[in-house]
Amino acid sequence: MSVTTAEQRSEWSALTDRLSTDHEGHDITIEVLDADGGDNSMVERLPFSGITYDQKDDVVVISVGGRSPRYPVVLRHLISHPEEILFDLIPQGAALKITDSSGTTTVVTLVRRRA
Repeated sequence: MSVTTAEQRSEWSALTDRLSTDHEGHDITIEVLDADGGDNSMVERLPFSGITYDQKDDVVVISVGGRSPRYPVVLRHLISHPEEILFDLIPQGAALKITDSSGTTTVVTLVRRRA
């Protein structure tokens, strides 16, 4: 697994752009792991639309849906003030673990769409 830390923020935009391009057409699962609020599954196997890092606002934006009549609305999951992004390419796609400044962790899995 590759780690990008807060000191490497200049690389986060390129990383998220590459993931968006390389995994277009994949499905996405998003889970939020919070010590205070518990673990929550936010999205499970919905169409992946893209991921970006907005350096100005210091936020990772993950977009889901919006590309087909079945999922016409784009949903966005925001991760404010990320401190670390870990990512790994897996045989089915990619996996990310993003930890924000409060210690909340978001686990993102991008997998090839089922036939």
